[in-house]
Amino acid sequence: MTYQKALYCLIVVGLSALLIPPAFAQFSGGGRGGFSSEEIEVLDQYDQNHNGYLDKAERQVAFADLGAASSSRRGFNRGGYAADANPVANVRLTPAQVKNYPESALYDPAVVRTLFLTFEDSNWEAQMAAYKNTDIEMPATAMVDGKTYRNVGVHFRGQTSFMQVPSGYKRPLKVSFDMLDKQQTLMGYQSLELLNAASDPTFLRSLLYLQITRDYLPAPKANFMRVVINGETWGIYVNTQPFNSDFVKEVTGGKGARWKIHGSPNSRGGLEYWGENPEPYQSVFNITSKDNPEDWAALISLTRVLNQTHPDKLEAALKPILDVDGVLRFLAIDNALINNDGYWVRASDYSLYRDVKGVFHVTPHDTNESMREVERMGRSRGNRSSSGGTGTALDPLVSANDETKPLLSKLLAAPALRQRYLGYMRDIATRWLDWKKLGPIAMQHQALIAADVKADNRKLYSTEEFTAGLAQDYSEGMSLKAFAEQRRAYLLDYAAGGTATSRSIL
Repeated sequence: MTYQKALYCLIVVGLSALLIPPAFAQFSGGGRGGFSSEEIEVLDQYDQNHNGYLDKAERQVAFADLGAASSSRRGFNRGGYAADANPVANVRLTPAQVKNYPESALYDPAVVRTLFLTFEDSNWEAQMAAYKNTDIEMPATAMVDGKTYRNVGVHFRGQTSFMQVPSGYKRPLKVSFDMLDKQQTLMGYQSLELLNAASDPTFLRSLLYLQITRDYLPAPKANFMRVVINGETWGIYVNTQPFNSDFVKEVTGGKGARWKIHGSPNSRGGLEYWGENPEPYQSVFNITSKDNPEDWAALISLTRVLNQTHPDKLEAALKPILDVDGVLRFLAIDNALINNDGYWVRASDYSLYRDVKGVFHVTPHDTNESMREVERMGRSRGNRSSSGGTGTALDPLVSANDETKPLLSKLLAAPALRQRYLGYMRDIATRWLDWKKLGPIAMQHQALIAADVKADNRKLYSTEEFTAGLAQDYSEGMSLKAFAEQRRAYLLDYAAGGTATSRSIL
């Protein structure tokens, strides 16, 4: 973790503590009670003609108000990412210069599509920064594979991945094709989430993490997408499938309730039982589907069963309401690939959904700070050591005694479930952290975007870091190859009883 990011996180913790309402102070450091990514609803205030978006005149009024308010936040835009204060203009690109892929799936990993966005206003970036964390989307015309999409909404997304990046550099984007026309989709998908690969010079970590995860449980798909704004290239983004109704329908065949547990240093999104009143849960778990009392009651019931059932009876009690095996796989991946924003350390940055049969499932949400050494600020109560390990030696049972993380502490208290979880850890290490398998996959992905990254003047890291980060350590941390080799060796040694901790638990 860079000094700048560490300092930023400390600031966030302080602000979160100040913003948490007293009634929920014991529960949350994020969600509705604290440092939140929820949108403030101000669109209706400025949408004078009630057409569902802000036209040019309305945006001028909104920007005058919200732009002044957002200026006080711009001090956060000083991270360790972009070294040059004034990025030079990128090359211009036209639809005639790019290849179209009308027959390929949107998330085909072998395809790099180009998204053309055209804004009416030249100061689109300043406006979008002002509208961050509101429900105002910047209207644009989009073109993909030669097809034009009108009235598309564009939004800056993310937390530190946005606030640590200066204007003029690659910031994460959300693109809503259904902003006005609910039937308008891009190849059947309502929206795009385009990540800027913050904390990852290789551009590969989120993509590889999700690829490995999908070998064990349903998880968002990902590939790369080239973005061109008002005729100027903004380089490669990681195109990650949004966690929305499209995703739930795709993996379950129907509709379902959805919650996001957003990142915060003290989120308390681990599924503790706080009684039958839904308000404490609503302060932490951000529901993204229809707000239905029945779904909140089901979530509360899940936490009650999880936290109050004896380990010997837990799996049977949870079977009708929770995909226990899927959770064990999720937790094993979270630890094996050292997701530094994961459940094991923050009890946040994951998604939760309930299928039509009433069964809850979990899936990853934020994975860009994975497949690297344990960050120095990573701490968790109830660890076997103060930080659960250093470098790549993260204890597989870190947080197993942490009452604020019952998916770990309650499930792993059952010997059979603990052994199954450790078996998945061993399988991940054996099959996926073998560089002979993972290396060629990573190199193939990187080769696909190498020319674009080299030409990109708005990327957050140098071309040298992009290239070297695959197999050589760099200023931000260890390479993917070093991580895979060291983590695999540690986990296989652990499984064989070769470490002090493993001898006492296996």
